[in-house]
Amino acid sequence: MAQWDALVDAALGELASRSLLRATRPISLALPPAPPETFPGPGPWDRAAVEIRLDRATLHQWLAEGGEASGQEEELGEKLILFSGNDYMGLSSHPAVREAAAKAAQEYGMGPRGSALICGYTTYHKLVEESLAELKKKEDCLLCPTGFSANMAVMTALGSISSLLAVGRKPAKDERIAIFSDALNHASIIDGIRLIERQQEAVVFVYKHCDMSHLDFLLSSCSIKKKVVVTDSLFSMDGDFAPLPELVELRRKPMEHLFVVIMVVVYPSCLNVRVELT
Repeated sequence: MAQWDALVDAALGELASRSLLRATRPISLALPPAPPETFPGPGPWDRAAVEIRLDRATLHQWLAEGGEASGQEEELGEKLILFSGNDYMGLSSHPAVREAAAKAAQEYGMGPRGSALICGYTTYHKLVEESLAELKKKEDCLLCPTGFSANMAVMTALGSISSLLAVGRKPAKDERIAIFSDALNHASIIDGIRLIERQQEAVVFVYKHCDMSHLDFLLSSCSIKKKVVVTDSLFSMDGDFAPLPELVELRRKPMEHLFVVIMVVVYPSCLNVRVELT
């Protein structure tokens, strides 16, 4: 881990020398509390949204497809759990979640004022990051707008290390990062890997799904020193788990600069999966 820390520190130092380091600073608005308002009916500003015309066939289709805005849908008299969305546990309709969202809207208004680096980072964003870091027993946390962007950010950040250390030039092949990716990794991971590969920051190897023998062969055959193994913890397409104990054992291999990245799902059981470094 100390070897990777040294690489990261060197890359951060190079960013600082170019004045490219940025920090998110939470803002806090001192807005007066908004008194509750009631209206006898829709106003002229919102009639366009509520007074719409539907043909009879569409109306019957909507009634047939109706359901609560939660993780459960009713179809033909049967209750189903909707796994195609992110709210399959129905937490978005939990009273505590709704109350917290209403409180935040009263304090900050609706919608972001800009990106986090400009003026869209609030004290609530910081509180979420601190809470997630405590949950995962980590020193800090970076909140991304989507899971897709989080995985893309991790991949591009890893690839940029080699470019930052090769000042003023493209890194040579043996200076790049060697990425070893599971064949069934999520599309966000794959897109991030393709991006750094196109930028000539990484050399990519794809190993057979959860095949540790194939991965071990590729690792042993690769002459690049900085190696990164990337895998989902729970694969979204097949629903199976990565062989985490075997992946953690990789750090016991006599390899220089081996880094195992496990894209972790935060399980309801609060199972903690550690990222192992060596």
